[in-house]
Amino acid sequence: MKMVLSFGFIALLVYLLMCLFIYLRQTGMIYLPSLPTRQLQARPNEIGLQYEDVTLTAADGVRLHAWYIPAAGARVTLLFCHGNAGNISHRLDSIALFHKLGLNVFIFDYRGYGQSQGRPSEQGSYADVLAAWRYITVEQQTPAEQVVLFGRSLGAAVASHLATQVKAGAVILESAFASVPDMAAKLLPFFPMRWLSSYEYSNVKNVRSIHSPLLVSHSEEDEIIPYAQGRAVFEQANVPKSFLQLHGDHNGGFMMSGHHYTNGLKLFLRQHVPAYRANE
Repeated sequence: MKMVLSFGFIALLVYLLMCLFIYLRQTGMIYLPSLPTRQLQARPNEIGLQYEDVTLTAADGVRLHAWYIPAAGARVTLLFCHGNAGNISHRLDSIALFHKLGLNVFIFDYRGYGQSQGRPSEQGSYADVLAAWRYITVEQQTPAEQVVLFGRSLGAAVASHLATQVKAGAVILESAFASVPDMAAKLLPFFPMRWLSSYEYSNVKNVRSIHSPLLVSHSEEDEIIPYAQGRAVFEQANVPKSFLQLHGDHNGGFMMSGHHYTNGLKLFLRQHVPAYRANE
């Protein structure tokens, strides 16, 4: 009996230590600015696109690095919130795709990513995207209805949070999870992740307060964020809303979906963003 009790105590202690480890390491699990590297690997001019280097200053004084990539004659600007790994230089495929769709692209690195100062945090990322929004709408004087908020993966939660604060022309959430606690519980079902998580990043909560036209896109083959979580985000959203089903893995689904993806974006923008429709 004593041996059984001793074994049970050791097992409980190991379990609690693992919980403590997860709690202390969760920031490093969520933010991966150095995967594969924090250094910029390329620039838009290397794929034939003109661009401007932009320095933003968040409300708390943190300086952020961004790119503005204009498209000839475009009246609509897409504000790009990227995922949790790498930096803006790893998004050139997406930038080129949006440029071909006739959109100006404004993409920024969160604090602690790329050439941006500071250390990543949830509230920090919200301050960062607000600084990007203000640059586009105040300094560039782009009307809010001509700005499309786009977020992929972790960036979807950043974009959806901003969309609860401002009235953009449209919002696109790609490969979005329901919330960090929901995602963590799915990945680590044997641990009390809803208690351990100190992050929220809740798309399902945010979309209930979004009244801009919304497009949610997700792949059934997404191996990182389950398709069911993308559907849960869509189900909680207000109308007008659309769902675009993609094909392929988490990081490459938008490319693997090809014309289905680009045509889906075009249709959504034509239906809901008059400035885009008028510019075609």
